[in-house]
Amino acid sequence: MKNEEFVYTHLIFNYFLHLPAIFSLTPRAKHEIFRNFVLMLVKTEAIVLHSFKYGESRLIVEMFTRQEGRLSFAVPIPKTAKGRLKKQYFQPMTLLEVECDVRQRNQLQKLKDARLLTAYASIPFSPEKLAIALFTAEFLYHALRSEQQDELLFTYISNSMQWLDAAPAGYANFHLTFLMHMSRFLGFYPNLDLTHDPSPNSPKREGSIGGEGDVFFDLREARFCNTAPLHRDFLQPEEAGMIQLLMRMDFPTMHLFRLSHQERNRIVDVLVQYYRLHIPQFPELRSLSVLQELWA
Repeated sequence: MKNEEFVYTHLIFNYFLHLPAIFSLTPRAKHEIFRNFVLMLVKTEAIVLHSFKYGESRLIVEMFTRQEGRLSFAVPIPKTAKGRLKKQYFQPMTLLEVECDVRQRNQLQKLKDARLLTAYASIPFSPEKLAIALFTAEFLYHALRSEQQDELLFTYISNSMQWLDAAPAGYANFHLTFLMHMSRFLGFYPNLDLTHDPSPNSPKREGSIGGEGDVFFDLREARFCNTAPLHRDFLQPEEAGMIQLLMRMDFPTMHLFRLSHQERNRIVDVLVQYYRLHIPQFPELRSLSVLQELWA
């Protein structure tokens, strides 16, 4: 404790020692200096994305936090059940309230304390819900690789998981609905405006995708069009309707959309391909095959 007090005192002393030079900086630069060297302790809500053992005594834990965005932590493995940082807190998609030292220049942050924000009542005990949660965690681990603070996105993820935990039934389409609406936060939610081919022989259809005639869906451009794109990353008219269907779904009403096992698996394949086109180096998801065995 004395060593920590000495370090903090030393940092504050140096901050004020260089105060004249600091005053000449821009407000943002001043904020960054103060944040990096003095204001280190942060209390925030967090969602666990992934954890793995590092050496014999530590876990590396990836979290998405409400205040700081994506953070990585080096967490000491508790030697007894009485430790404050319990190993079970770091299971995928656990909702926590954490206290941590955050330094932007450090790749691994220091976690000082953690407690359950919300304890799941059904997810750990339902094979179907657990498979959905593990898939969601793996998906977010890659989709939020460098995500900064986004409170609306954090709230969306947190509320979605709490909805899944509380749902007694009717959640077979949860992962489809979650992925579709997640794209809105990441900047590539489908555009409902219909793009027309300017060529003179192209049929002219005014309005939106609800009109008569076939429409394609361009996965690269995230938009509907009345002619097939020149590349291969698009959906034929018979499958473009899946995107329209997903855009109408939400958690309370998604049970009304009856999908076969084959249709559900095809849709999730398309959605993963869609994310792979828009997020660089988005990999194959290992948990997808397990998820696709559900509701056969």
